Amino acid sequence: MADFMEVLRNRRSIRSYQDQDVPESTLNRVLEAVQWSPSWANTQCWEIVVVREAETKVKLQETLSKGNPATKAVLEAPIVLALCGKLQSSGYYKGEVTTKFGDWILYDLGIATQSLCLAAWSLGLGTVVVGLFDHDRARAVLGVPDGYDLVSLIPLGFPAKAPSAPKRREVAEFSHRERF
Repeated sequence: MADFMEVLRNRRSIRSYQDQDVPESTLNRVLEAVQWSPSWANTQCWEIVVVREAETKVKLQETLSKGNPATKAVLEAPIVLALCGKLQSSGYYKGEVTTKFGDWILYDLGIATQSLCLAAWSLGLGTVVVGLFDHDRARAVLGVPDGYDLVSLIPLGFPAKAPSAPKRREVAEFSHRERF
């Protein structure tokens, strides 16, 4: 496994994939990264639908917004992971919301997504997080039950090419000491 900071610096959103299957053992290592992700009060509010079938990927692609740069990736990647979250779980205590921000699933799924994408990159795989699609239509395609929301789609596979790094702000530009 590569050095963490190297993985963090080098990971890119991949929208073009090789025609090469991802072994089940490698997929399981990526999913294990989600398993060990932190979550609100250890609620582990995530559920992931693993999509390999071409017909299902076509139906998911049809839910993407026009001009979405990941449209091709949904079909081209050997796997699409659909990240879902259990509603009214994370950020709740005894059925009552406990945070200013309400349901905490987006935060927890963000952490899980970061873990997933970094683990994938460390294993030589690429990902792109897709959020611009008709969530309700995609939810129906995947049979996501009531009480859960489909939050993102993540194509997963061996990159055909990786773009160069975008410009990043310097630490001094966004960090503050003691007060904003």
